[in-house]
This record gives sequence, structure tokens and C-alpha cells, in this order.
Amino acid sequence: MNATAGPVAVVINPSKFDEADQARALIEEICAEEGRPAPTFYETTVGDPGVGQAKQAVRDGASIVCSLGGDGTVRAVVQGLLEERPPDDEAEVPLGLLPAGTGNLLARNLRLPLDLGEALRIVLTGTTQRIDVGRVTFDDGDVEVFLVAAGVGLDAEAMAEVDEGVKKHFGWLAYLLSGAKVLLNRGFRVRAVADGHPTRSQHARSVIVGNCGELTAGAQLMPDAKVDDGKLDVMLASPQGLLGWGAVAMDLASRHRFGHSAVKRMQAEKVEVTLGRPVEGELDGDAVGQVSAMLCEVHAGGLPIRLPAPVEGWV
Repeated sequence: MNATAGPVAVVINPSKFDEADQARALIEEICAEEGRPAPTFYETTVGDPGVGQAKQAVRDGASIVCSLGGDGTVRAVVQGLLEERPPDDEAEVPLGLLPAGTGNLLARNLRLPLDLGEALRIVLTGTTQRIDVGRVTFDDGDVEVFLVAAGVGLDAEAMAEVDEGVKKHFGWLAYLLSGAKVLLNRGFRVRAVADGHPTRSQHARSVIVGNCGELTAGAQLMPDAKVDDGKLDVMLASPQGLLGWGAVAMDLASRHRFGHSAVKRMQAEKVEVTLGRPVEGELDGDAVGQVSAMLCEVHAGGLPIRLPAPVEGWV
């Protein structure tokens, strides 16, 4: 199917809109202006946040499948696209990214506009390129994908504690408030094995395995991370008390110019994390509950996606 001319499917998370009909109307209008057939919409549900809808869209003959929601919706749609992958790679259906969430971290890392109309025009008139996809297994669970990051510890605890009402009205402030609540929670022992090379067991407060570098609003937690380098970036943070967190904050504010002993970074294609006790886990901004181990691997160039123009070395 030709992505430059065929039908467009939109997997929409209605919970992200006060007036979802207005978003639908705008998408239909722009598709008509670009000479496209009328788009088909598939709504997510509590029971299926986008996996089944993406699969059905591919079966229905979509040339592009768009995710219209936050990073969780993106992840679910990508999971469906990869599970519905045809034998012929040339026939793969690309993702179109239409941001509508609080963080929109994948869109920010790809330097895509957050305006719905501008983002859709890039989907319709841009080019299909490829980015990496992370694969994660928590404990003995199923393999899941991530586009932004998987992690355990402070970030996951903050996401588990976030008030959805505050999040809807105040965006990132909700995460700051929930993060403050759990800032001084006790840490955990962790042992990481990166591409077969084990690190020394250590105390930590947060472990993040990222496909992207910008993991909070404007903060480059992983300055060397690129979404097309075939690597995952790992950050282990082990601050002690408020002064330790202050030093980590200064490290982030300086964009890691000076470094800090409480922050350890590495890159690998495969990362195995074993925890000394069950700790809250997260996947692309969604809390997943208590976990004791995390196995992450990169699928280099695993996702075709619509972007403005070929760009090498994403920042």
C-alpha cells in the first residue's frame, strides 16, 4: 500500500479530549485537502488501549496507522503494528504520530509539532523513516514494547501516585507533586548486566532504560541517547537524601557537564536488571506494578514512522 496516497486510520484515545468530535472533524478536513480518502477512526477502550485497534486497521487496508493520544497510546498502537507485521517488510504499515497527551515524549524527542493539524500534515506529506524500538520483559511476563523508556524506582513511583485530575488540568505539575511525595522513599539493591558485562551490585533509587534522551519536560536525562543508534541508554541514580537529590538536579541542569558519582550511565543492546526487592515499574509513563527484574533489548530500526525529512543522528 502506498503511504503517500492510501487510506489513513486513526486510533484515538477519547479520554484525551473534551471535544473529540472537533479533532475528528479537523483530521477529516486536512485529509480531504491533501487528496486522501476519508480517514477511519478506531476508539481505544479501557480493556484495549490500542493494540487490537491497530491490528484491525492494518487488516482493513490502512496505508498509515496514526496514534492520537499520549505516549501510552503510541506504545499500544506500535505493539499492534509489530504484532501484525507482514512477512514482506516492504509492506509494513508506518506509524503516524498525532500527539494529544500530557508528556508526548516521543514526539518531543523526534522534534515533531504538538499541534494536531501540523502533526497530521507531516504524517500525510512527510517520508517514512525507521527508528529503534525497545522490548521489555518484567519478571516472567510477556514481552512488551517501549518507545521512550522502561524503568523502576522513583519515576515509576511518581507515576503510580499521580492524580489523574491534577494531571489533566495541570500537566507536568502533577508529576512534580507526586514525585515530591515519594522523593525520600527507601531505595533498593540493583545489579545490571549490560551486553553481558555485569556491574557491581549497588544501592539505587531509580533505574531507567531509555530509547530517547528527553524523559521529562525539557530535561535531557540521557544526553547520548538517539532513537536510531541501535542502542539503549541506561541511567542508575543512587542519591543519598535531599542533598544527594540536589546534586543530581544540578547534574541535570548542567546537562551533565560535570557528572556526578550518584549517577551512572551506560549504553547497550541488551540490559538485564535484577532487584533486591520488588519495586514499582513503569513503561512509557504508565505504572505497571511491583516488579523484581527487568530485561530490555533493542530492536534496531524496528518501527517505520512518518517524519518530515531524513535526519541522521536524532538528538
